[in-house]
Amino acid sequence: METIWFCLLWFMFAMYVVLDGFDIGVGALHLWVARGDAERRQVLRSVGPVWDGNEVWLVAAGGTLIMAFPAVFATSFSGFYLPLMIVLWLLLGRALGIELRHQVDDPLWTQFWDVIFALSSLLLAVFLGVALGNVVRGVPIDGTGRFFEPFWTDFRVGDRTGILDWYTVLIGLTAAAALVHHGALWLSARTDEAVQARARRAAGVLWPVVLVLAVLATVASFAVQPNVGDSLAARPWGLGFALLSAGGLIGSLVFRKRGRARRAFLASGVFLFALVCCAASGIYPYLLPARDPALGMIAHDNAAGAHGLAVGLAWWIPGMLMVCVYSYLIVYRRLPAIFSIHDDATH
Repeated sequence: METIWFCLLWFMFAMYVVLDGFDIGVGALHLWVARGDAERRQVLRSVGPVWDGNEVWLVAAGGTLIMAFPAVFATSFSGFYLPLMIVLWLLLGRALGIELRHQVDDPLWTQFWDVIFALSSLLLAVFLGVALGNVVRGVPIDGTGRFFEPFWTDFRVGDRTGILDWYTVLIGLTAAAALVHHGALWLSARTDEAVQARARRAAGVLWPVVLVLAVLATVASFAVQPNVGDSLAARPWGLGFALLSAGGLIGSLVFRKRGRARRAFLASGVFLFALVCCAASGIYPYLLPARDPALGMIAHDNAAGAHGLAVGLAWWIPGMLMVCVYSYLIVYRRLPAIFSIHDDATH
């Protein structure tokens, strides 16, 4: 049962990355692909009906962590208090940038909130990657089951790690590049004329960057977290996620070059989803690895009681079905002819 909840938790995180990832990427990119207020409104309209609905997956994942692994929630949220507050402010910055830019008809006011939206989106992408990097690398949990990390130390991966070091910064940059690329592909399917052309060019520039950073991040993960190699040796089926991720990234390139905007975006989603699954399979059975492997928080040892997990699963299934129905019927179905434009080789 603990393994089931481990998989469900990471599934929700992966869905959040795929769905909210494209509108985070759109936010980070919109100042460069949109020139003038009319084009920026077009960009914002492409994510306006979906951006808040996409964040339901993050809320659901947080609730699942509290229910299924309360000890891990307590340890991680207390240890990551500062970066979590930064993420909260960045989420607020994105929301305020979208909602407040229309409230005053003044160019300076509009420009200010456009910058807040773009900067918050870009930094949020980086910090989400840094958070994943901290989890994969492991944190300095002590004998009491607690840890504290300064914002940075010497930027080296050792016993005294900081939130930022060379590895977590690398993962943060990889996440930012991947999400901005994902957002560019969304815009190439959801916008017209000049914005679409710039978004397509941006995706072309970003693709090799994503490839290089993804390869470097993979090699670095094996170097800083020995459990990744051990987990792969014990469960070689995890290579399937790596192959799926590579196939998704290559597919996004092939479909984009063929003018298949919808398929390129979906392939990018497969790449991101499989990449998160690679990270999860690499650290399993740990939910929160430690620099000292003996102190890491293992799913089987830090889960709620068996009865609570069983009852929670009985409620989780209909609850998440409702989320999926909500996402499709209330959110995505509202988008007129989604992906129907710009999805043939003539564009």
